[in-house]
Amino acid sequence: MPKKLGTCPKSLEARQRRAEKKKEEKEKKEREIEEAYWKDNDKHVNKKLQRKDERDEKRQEQLDKKKEKERLYAQELAEIKSAKASAVKSQPNKLTQAQIASAREALNEQLASLSKKQTKNEMEELPPNVNRMEVDGLEARNVEEAIAVLSTNDGSTTDLDRHPERRLKAAYAAYEEKMMPVLREENPGLRNSQLKQMIFKMFQTAPENPKNQAFGVYNAKN
Repeated sequence: MPKKLGTCPKSLEARQRRAEKKKEEKEKKEREIEEAYWKDNDKHVNKKLQRKDERDEKRQEQLDKKKEKERLYAQELAEIKSAKASAVKSQPNKLTQAQIASAREALNEQLASLSKKQTKNEMEELPPNVNRMEVDGLEARNVEEAIAVLSTNDGSTTDLDRHPERRLKAAYAAYEEKMMPVLREENPGLRNSQLKQMIFKMFQTAPENPKNQAFGVYNAKN
């Protein structure tokens, strides 16, 4: 029977060192694998975080643009309101009820007169049977001469009196300015051109018309 060999301490120690070394190498490899795994995950996480930051930045930029548009819109609206308020303040005062009633009464009288007289020409000539008129003691053979002799109390003739057509235009302009707001209130659906046509027809029989004033002086003298 062979002799049983005993275990050599040195050999046992060497085996233990090899086993420990192998174990350390295995653990090191496992750590490297784990670190590589987490490193890859960090890259993905960083990319995700970067994309999120980019989305947040774009969203914030859009919000800022929207707020800027709203601010500009509010500013523009405020400027428009301010301009309207200034325009309203600069407008002349509205006619009083008494002025409107007086103008309406004059308008009704003139409209009634217009319904009887069908005016065809824009500026009617004097009737042919009127040969002579007297204005403040001075004789005139027609409306133009009657207008020419109209003067101030001291007898000095104004520039408008020396030029009948200017006086007629000035009288018509003043009459149109007076009657336009009244007619516009009475006829809100009519255009300016239609209102002006009405005013022009009314002016033919209006006392403000220098021709009618000349007739009035002539009739009063006779």
